[in-house]
Amino acid sequence: MASFYGIKGKKLQRYYRDQLSEYKNWEHCTDARKGLIFPQNIGPYLSIDETSLSQGELYTVVTNKEARGKKGTLVAIMEGTRSENIIPLLQKIPQRLRNKVREITLDLAGNMSLIAKKCFPLASQVIDRFHVQQLATEALQEIRIKYRWEAIDAENQALEEAKASKTNYSPEVLSNGDTLKQLLARSRYLLYKDQQNWSAEQAERASLLFERYPSLEKAYQLTRGLSWIFSNTKDKLYAFARLARWNEKVEQSGFKSFNAIARTITLHHNNILNYFDNRSTNASAESFNAKIKAFRAQYRGVGNVNFFLFRLMKLFA
Repeated sequence: MASFYGIKGKKLQRYYRDQLSEYKNWEHCTDARKGLIFPQNIGPYLSIDETSLSQGELYTVVTNKEARGKKGTLVAIMEGTRSENIIPLLQKIPQRLRNKVREITLDLAGNMSLIAKKCFPLASQVIDRFHVQQLATEALQEIRIKYRWEAIDAENQALEEAKASKTNYSPEVLSNGDTLKQLLARSRYLLYKDQQNWSAEQAERASLLFERYPSLEKAYQLTRGLSWIFSNTKDKLYAFARLARWNEKVEQSGFKSFNAIARTITLHHNNILNYFDNRSTNASAESFNAKIKAFRAQYRGVGNVNFFLFRLMKLFA
C-alpha cells in the first residue's frame, strides 16, 4: 500500500498508529503490557496458556472457547507467568462473572493450576491430553537420540582405527540404503505417527530400526498405548483403570524417562481424568497462539508491544 501511494512503509505505519487507529486516544496506550482484562468475554469454558510476543517475553493469555478465535475470544492478556502477579489482575473481574466458569483447560504448569484455582474456584480443571502425550513422545525421542549418539561415536572410533591402521573404512549399509546413523536420524518422524499411517518406506525403516533396537520398539508401543487410551476411552472409570495398567507397564519397562511421566500422571491424575468428562483440550488456546504468531510475523516482529496489544484487542476482544 505504501509503495502504491509512493511513501515509505514505516511512515505509513506510523501515520496509521498515530492518526488513523485511535491508538493515541486509548486509555491503555502507555501501560497495556501490564495487563488487559475483558470481563464481558467470560464464558463457561475457558483456556489458559502462555505465549511469547517479542524477544522471548512471555504473556499469560485467557481465552473463551465459545468465541472460536473471533471477536470475544480474548478474556485477558497479562505480562509474565508468575501467579502472584496474574491472580490480582484476574480477580479484578467481578466474582459473579468468574463463578460462571465451569471448565478451564490448561497445561501441566503448576502456576497455571494455581491461577485457575484462585480465580475460577468453581471451574473444573482439565489438563490438556496433548501435553501429557507430548511428554511420552519426548521420552521416546530421547531414547532414539541416545542411540544415535552411540552410533556416531562408534563410527568415529572405527574411522580413527582405520586411519591408524591405514585401511579403508566403509560403514554398514542396510537393506533400505541407510547406514545405522542415517537410520536413527531418519526415523524421527515415523515415531510420531501411528503404525497404520506409515508409508511403505517408513514401515521398512521401522522394521529395521526395531530389529536393531528392541527397546525403541517397546518405548514406541508405550507411547502409542497412552495415545490409544485418550483416543478410545469414553468412561472416566475405565480411563483410570487403563492409565493404572499403563503405569504398571512403564514400571516393568525400566525406562527412567517414562517413569517420570508415570509419576506425573499419578500426581495430576484428577485433572487429567477430567478430560474424559467433555473430552476438552487446550487446542483453542494453541490455535489462538498460532494466530498471534502469524500476526507477529506479518509485522516482522513486535516493535511496540503496547500498540501490538491494541491491535489484538481490536481483533479478538
